[in-house]
Amino acid sequence: MYLTQSLHRAMQQRPDSIATIFGDRVRTVTESHDRVARFAGALRDLGVRRGDRVAILALNSDRYHEYFFAVPWLGAVINPVNVRWSPAEVVYSLRDSDTRVLLVDDAFAQAIAPILAEFPELRTVIFIGDGARPSGTLDYETLLAQSDPVEDLRVGGDELLGIFYTGGTTGFPKGVMLSHANVVTSALGSLATNHVISIGGRLLHAAPMFHLADFALWGCGNLAGSTHVIVPMFTPAGVLRAIAEHQVTDGLLVPTMIQMLVDDPGAADADLSSVEHLVYGASPISESVLTKARKTFPAAGFTQAYGMTELSPIATLLSPADHDDPVLGKTTGRAAPHVEVRIVDAEGNEVPRGTVGEVIVKGANVMLGYWNKPEATAEAVRDGWMHTGDGGRMDENGYIRIVDRLKDMIITGGENVYSIEVENALAKHPAVATCAVIGIPDDRWGERVHAVIVLLPDQQATADELTTHCKELIANYKIPRSIEFTDALPMSGAGKILKRDLRQRHWNTTGSQVS
Repeated sequence: MYLTQSLHRAMQQRPDSIATIFGDRVRTVTESHDRVARFAGALRDLGVRRGDRVAILALNSDRYHEYFFAVPWLGAVINPVNVRWSPAEVVYSLRDSDTRVLLVDDAFAQAIAPILAEFPELRTVIFIGDGARPSGTLDYETLLAQSDPVEDLRVGGDELLGIFYTGGTTGFPKGVMLSHANVVTSALGSLATNHVISIGGRLLHAAPMFHLADFALWGCGNLAGSTHVIVPMFTPAGVLRAIAEHQVTDGLLVPTMIQMLVDDPGAADADLSSVEHLVYGASPISESVLTKARKTFPAAGFTQAYGMTELSPIATLLSPADHDDPVLGKTTGRAAPHVEVRIVDAEGNEVPRGTVGEVIVKGANVMLGYWNKPEATAEAVRDGWMHTGDGGRMDENGYIRIVDRLKDMIITGGENVYSIEVENALAKHPAVATCAVIGIPDDRWGERVHAVIVLLPDQQATADELTTHCKELIANYKIPRSIEFTDALPMSGAGKILKRDLRQRHWNTTGSQVS
């Protein structure tokens, strides 16, 4: 298995079909193939060799698509950088991975100088934007024009394809090493369900392309012969316009994006009839948002994907049909065709069905390991099983319900409280837009359940009202003992709520940390 195989197949079978659409730029498979081969030649001329890391710090674009192919074409390693990081975090990932070549677009041109000041070992910066080229950088289009195409080395199998840095729970992120086989296995397994993407359809990229979720769907699209419809970043208006203008059939959105879309005034009048598949994941979605989304996209089948970067990333899928079942619709689905999933206790023994334990996953999609972190790798992957750190239970038919990150479990007065249960109860209140539940220190109970709430615009609610509301839905010991209101919750680049940031101010003077 090798990532670039799909481009060769496309060149053989549909050379004149459209490969990418980005604004006014439309490129065929033939054009894309030539540009990939030329960029690989440019990288070779710049001294990039097999196994070297090449990073990119940019918004979504057709050049991002070319980067994903050209780097492994040369046998080098991709390193997509989180666009929401500070310069210090970017520098950490570049230094940690010993990256010497970086691609940057207009949006991050101003970050070049601070990065080079802290990491002078970065020998080459390539500008892939459309504006004025920053001094000290090489122009992408000039490089392509001046370089000869090179043959694909067809590196694949267990060789390193990319380093994908995860947000982590504490400190700086870890670099997840994924092989060609890891990524292609996950894509093939996802496609085998027939729930994720249309064959020969039009695939929207509005989620950030640096994130493995969108990269994984990009891989599915290449295998399925998709046209990639790319917008620089998610905005409700931009996504609605792209879907209508290009008749998008497939896409990936995180729940926060879905909520913004369905709440946008333009959604009611937009032509969304072309959408056949919508994949969502990265965080739980409330029933109310999902109900509105299914009405907004009446022709679309919704598929929930559960996984993690270390799994390339898919572990389980909840099919569109399962969404119609009131019980199954609350689960994350069943093991995808390419994996085996178990629920185990602290000793690694499989627990009886219906019992909460840790979700572990085995398959050819399990990562090679964490970059330069053998101890962390050994802790996470044991006997080939990836220990996710997620608490869940499995029913008699293999459907899995995630109850929480195990480290997010709150122990109050000897009782275990899983924050997702409390968050789901709070989310049912009509004034609540989103929320996060954490454990904070309590002299009497050890920890107490604490909720951080974002209210909908023009809506009001008091802590007492929300407490009364929860009493109708969950046991008394699960009800928040303290509630605070805020304008926004801290979010990662993948659209996940950063609970560690919420916890920090409560735990930073105690000498310990709930994480």
